[in-house]
Amino acid sequence: MSICHVLRLICAAALLVLPGCSDQPEPLKVDLSEREEIVPGAHQPVITYAYLPQYSHTVSFERHQRLVHYLSEATGLNIQQVFPETFHEHMLMLGQGKIDISYANPFVYALTAERFGARVFAKIIELSGEAAFGGLIITRQDNPDIQGIEDCRGKRWIAVDQFSAGGYLFGLGHFIDHGIRPEDFAEIVFAPGPGGKQESVILGVYAGRYDVGTVREGALELLADKIDLSQIRILARTPRYPGWNYAARPGLAIDVVEAVKKAMLALDPANPEHRVILDKAAMHGIIPAKAEDFDAVRALVRRAGLQ
Repeated sequence: MSICHVLRLICAAALLVLPGCSDQPEPLKVDLSEREEIVPGAHQPVITYAYLPQYSHTVSFERHQRLVHYLSEATGLNIQQVFPETFHEHMLMLGQGKIDISYANPFVYALTAERFGARVFAKIIELSGEAAFGGLIITRQDNPDIQGIEDCRGKRWIAVDQFSAGGYLFGLGHFIDHGIRPEDFAEIVFAPGPGGKQESVILGVYAGRYDVGTVREGALELLADKIDLSQIRILARTPRYPGWNYAARPGLAIDVVEAVKKAMLALDPANPEHRVILDKAAMHGIIPAKAEDFDAVRALVRRAGLQ
């Protein structure tokens, strides 16, 4: 057999094992007009933001959705709102590092600072124009047994939560100032269920299940389109104390805290876009805060025996 013939046989065999052209994949066509927008911070670690659940999760989301979005854009951080079920869970999540930025009442801040080392860095200016707020003690308008604060002795009291400031601590301090101790009530009940606790207190009093209730200023307006508020009487207004604030969990990077703080302090109520964000969040503005700003609340906690 000639060498040329052998070479022809080898080439023929090689052609048999090579894949046919028809088996090759079709060329992939790329449409460059279809591009996914990259959201700033989307691939960064999540910074969690939580609003203490004094209201329903729906209200919490609606109030702070715009603010969280603004903070993400202003800082470039991937900030996302999370929703603890209860006040107690909010505190535990902060201590466990599951909440990075906590928006809470001054009572919860004082407790988490003491227990976990939470660091306050800002506080809000209420819609009233002050960086302070108070609580309301309410009863039914037609309750003949309660005409003054002293008539609450021996009655059924529903409060928002054992860690609520305007919905429990401030009212408790007001009762104590008038010589009424917790043991002087027929019962003290805290509103059940996750979130929506302010609303639950108002509805409990409105329905006559409880004689008196304690809520924060501004809570009644939430139910203006659901119940006849003329049937609710404000029996007393508590003294006002340093208000709601922002605190960082222990260990959160200083540059993250400073970036969030800077963005918050930049919110200007004179700016129409900022005004929408602030109004929706039920605040007039945000200002710097330091731990000693809340000494009056710490003193009240001690006086009420709630350390």
